[in-house]
Amino acid sequence: MVSTDAIRTAVGVLGNIISLFLFLSPLPTFVQIWKKKSVENYSPAPYLATLINCLVWTLYGLPMVHPHSFLVVTINGSGTAIELVYIILFFIYSDRKKRLRVLLGLLLELIFICVLTTLVLTIAHSHKERSLIVGIICILFNVMMYASPLVVMKLVITTKSVEYMPFFLSLGCFANGLAWSTYALIEFDPFIIVPNGVGTMFSLAQLILYATFYKSTKRQIAERKGKAGQVDLSELVVDGEDAKKVGSAS
Repeated sequence: MVSTDAIRTAVGVLGNIISLFLFLSPLPTFVQIWKKKSVENYSPAPYLATLINCLVWTLYGLPMVHPHSFLVVTINGSGTAIELVYIILFFIYSDRKKRLRVLLGLLLELIFICVLTTLVLTIAHSHKERSLIVGIICILFNVMMYASPLVVMKLVITTKSVEYMPFFLSLGCFANGLAWSTYALIEFDPFIIVPNGVGTMFSLAQLILYATFYKSTKRQIAERKGKAGQVDLSELVVDGEDAKKVGSAS
């Protein structure tokens, strides 16, 4: 018979794999940035937000804070390294104004995590106290990160179009939230289940919106292409008439 620990480890490994794919999903964007040698109008905010989220979760999973959370450390440690690479590339290919903003944001996050780590390890003297302090902060950062697609969801409802809400990203976030919620339920951990439960619900809502507005999105895109084709055709007709006039004048 398979033990509870083995099932939890298997679910945690699955959560690590899904999370890793999510962390790597912006890679095509950064390939384009590297090729163009410019960040153009991209914002560093999502990468800085993900970095601080990974940092606090890595702290939470450390043995001196919350023992037996090795899989939490592995994925968030990997996420920290990946986000740092993104931020370094963003810094290299930004203008002076954006570089200062990135540097300031990164500096504030590093100061925050250093102060938090020092306070938790010196003031709190038990695993329970440390887990409580860091866990509450993790929930706040995670819920804020998961709530960020609300703006896109509002846009979808307003426009009745899912054109700017990537399906596979929504599906990946849903699978990720579900995996980590299951992981936290097997050996109950409220600090993991609360943010990931919220994230699962937000992602499910996005998938429902996608199913609801998928047909109307295809219709809108087709209409837009049709109008563009009509404009091109009318321009050709006008050009042809102008050419005839020129020919008859000569």
